[in-house]
Amino acid sequence: MASGKASKTFMWGLMGLLIVGLGGFGATNLSGSVTRVGSVGDENIDVNQYARALQQDIRAVEAQTGSALPFDQVTALGIDRAVLGRLIGQAALNNEAANLGLSIGDENLGQQIMAISNFQGPNGFDRDSYRFALQQAGLSELEFEAEMHAETVRAILQGAVVSGAPMGATYAETLIGFAGERRDFTWALLTAADLADAIATATDADLDAFHKANAAQFTSPAMKRLTYVWLSPDDLVADIDVDAALIQNLYDERIDQFVIAERRLVERLIYPDAETAEAAKAALDAGEKDYETLVADRGLDLADVDMGDVTAAALGTAGEAVFAAASTEVVGPVETSLGPALFRVNAILPGQETTLEEARAELQAELAADTARRQIDRVSETVDDLLAGGATLEELEGESGLKLLSTNWHAGSEDPIAGYADFRAAAQAVQEGDYPEVIRLDDGGIAALRWEEDLPAALRPLSDVRAEVEAAWQSEETSKALAAQAELLINQLVQGADLATLGLTAREEVDILRSDFIAEAPQGFLEAVFELEANGATVIRGNEGVAVVKLAAVKGPDESDAEVAGFRTLLSQQGDAGLSEDLYAAFARAIQDEAGIYLDQTALNAVHANFR
Repeated sequence: MASGKASKTFMWGLMGLLIVGLGGFGATNLSGSVTRVGSVGDENIDVNQYARALQQDIRAVEAQTGSALPFDQVTALGIDRAVLGRLIGQAALNNEAANLGLSIGDENLGQQIMAISNFQGPNGFDRDSYRFALQQAGLSELEFEAEMHAETVRAILQGAVVSGAPMGATYAETLIGFAGERRDFTWALLTAADLADAIATATDADLDAFHKANAAQFTSPAMKRLTYVWLSPDDLVADIDVDAALIQNLYDERIDQFVIAERRLVERLIYPDAETAEAAKAALDAGEKDYETLVADRGLDLADVDMGDVTAAALGTAGEAVFAAASTEVVGPVETSLGPALFRVNAILPGQETTLEEARAELQAELAADTARRQIDRVSETVDDLLAGGATLEELEGESGLKLLSTNWHAGSEDPIAGYADFRAAAQAVQEGDYPEVIRLDDGGIAALRWEEDLPAALRPLSDVRAEVEAAWQSEETSKALAAQAELLINQLVQGADLATLGLTAREEVDILRSDFIAEAPQGFLEAVFELEANGATVIRGNEGVAVVKLAAVKGPDESDAEVAGFRTLLSQQGDAGLSEDLYAAFARAIQDEAGIYLDQTALNAVHANFR
């Protein structure tokens, strides 16, 4: 929330824009005995004020979407509630300002109105323009000036609430201290190659115990056993003969794709006449100026003369000379439709040609796949009819190439059919008793499926996953052995020994932040490092090894880093803004609760009826 002293000019500008905006939408005025839609304390919410505000918000949304907004959609979007809530907030401020005796002088108000640009004529403030703008907005001078007066007083009251209450420095410093804290440390990674003793071979008892203790790791997910038929374009293309004429026609249609003309990266510097262009070229040839200087002499940048990559045809009459030049050569002057010009060739992009024979296999496959998709479209209609007539999936096997298959499906299935989003959606939704329906796949194929049974999650037998269990057991035992070996080193590190002395390959890290990344480090490595006390040491286990870490120094944020200063400023601004918003929200709720809110639903309905 901006302070009052900083927002006056901005506020008057907004009021002027409001007049223009309302004028473009036409006036909305409601006549009759109902004059208010509600009140807050002694402050009424005028029925016409609510209608105009609602109309303005509706028109703003329509301008964004480019289409009319039915009132049912207005209420569904909550636009009417948002407008009413805003006016309740304004009325509460007006009521509180009246209770406090806040006001501004008429002279000051008049000066501000006369300064609004929308009311200006050739010689300054124009009363006719003023009246016309208000008439277009459906406002009288009295109504507008009253709203201007109220808006100013509200700004003063809001400014008094939110200004002078900055967030304490502790907020920003705490966050900066956390995010900017740096640590120096040395560490070493121990892998299976560093083990003092090799890990023994697992016994059957070891594997059985590990299998049971880590059941979740070896449990298959809940699945659905499905029967399905599937026809893919790939099933048909091998038997489709493609007419050579069709391949030739497709090649000719895409000739620009298969025959790419030579192109050159070119800059073009245009001169007003041939004499000036010749003089510039002579200075270049004599070594008196380079091309960049010639460009600058014309008041241009290199970006202004860059033509990008062009063909000879695109250069017109200059094409022959430019395409005869070597790379980096300056050509010209050459007469062009824009005048004499010097051209610099920056690079040569050779042309490429793919012959019909070279492209034949690709084009034939594309045409065959297109024919297959059209055939499958016709097959899908037949399958639809057969399924509707009660045919089973087994009876569809072989129909125009349909294959009958089954799968134990789950979200992570790797069967080829599970690669199709439409099949996955159907498999997820199918239940007992559902009838098979044709599923159209995104490559032009079709499928239909049937639920057979739900298969609950189950621990896979050790005999089925023995290799996986052995590998996991070996990894776990290696990690435990390395961790035990590393723990023996920790006391020595804490007492002053260094990693190199202990026979480890030490890696030194300096000024590391929490957000940094350390290659090869185990998962959770930096989190553990930043939990260490000064001069502490620890062991961090990972999947591929164990890390031994010794902390050397704990340092605060780098105050010489401009990013730290910028982050501190940003946090302070965000803290101030957040505190101001919270204070104002609490103040607004308090004055509304104290004053009491009354809403006339009949009046609101009457306003809404005008929008239907």
